[in-house]
Amino acid sequence: MTLLVVGASGYLGGEVCRQAVAAGRRVVGTYHANRVELPGVEVRRLDVTDRSAVRTLVAAVRPTTVVSTPYRYDDWTVTADGAAHVAYAAAEIGARLVHLSSDALHAGRPEPYADDDVPTPVFAYGAAKAAAETAVRAIDPGAALVRTSLIVGDERSAQIRLCLDALAGRAALFTDEVRCPVDVTDLAAAVLEVAAGDHAGLLNVAGPEGVSRAGLGLLVARRFGLDPAGLRTATSAGSGLVRPVEVRLDISRAASLLNTRLRGVTELLTR
Repeated sequence: MTLLVVGASGYLGGEVCRQAVAAGRRVVGTYHANRVELPGVEVRRLDVTDRSAVRTLVAAVRPTTVVSTPYRYDDWTVTADGAAHVAYAAAEIGARLVHLSSDALHAGRPEPYADDDVPTPVFAYGAAKAAAETAVRAIDPGAALVRTSLIVGDERSAQIRLCLDALAGRAALFTDEVRCPVDVTDLAAAVLEVAAGDHAGLLNVAGPEGVSRAGLGLLVARRFGLDPAGLRTATSAGSGLVRPVEVRLDISRAASLLNTRLRGVTELLTR
């Protein structure tokens, strides 16, 4: 039983690898530019934009399960085309596929988004994630597609680092941009649980609690013992950026399917 984690050098991918190795799985993990050393993981270099290379690697590894996490915020070919290449290669050998998607493909609204709500992207990254989902579902109708939100944890989390930068005056956090942050260990456990099951289609896996990015910054200040008065804030509307604003995910389906408890961000950052 072999697990292939495409994007093992990322924050989530690395945690999926760690938990799978701890559970006794054979794990193969890929990286692109910067080689990563993960205890117990067979590491391979892979460019997901190279369809032939993806097929060759997957055929050589022969995984029973593939967790696909690669993305690049400003690169359609990695985020959309790369996801399609991984899905095609996994389908060729009959591997179970779990594809990681994002709440960024929603436009934003006051009501939480259900698992099956159609994408309504308003910016390029959201459109790329929506295109990735379309490709994966067309290639492999049996694949699980996990939509998640901001991934938090320790200082390796890009979201935590952004909050620390804002507290140091090097960045600003929007007061009007709401998400449902999820802990990396909770998300990785949920992904592995989905991988071991037979759920097909979309599944929201995020934290149960919505918080603004500025509110997240205040929680990070408390967690790290920093002065919240230094937090720089702004508004998405005033920035001129076109991005989704209020995006909450309804995780009731995940709560009924999974044993993994998805903790709220307040609980996570006030431990």
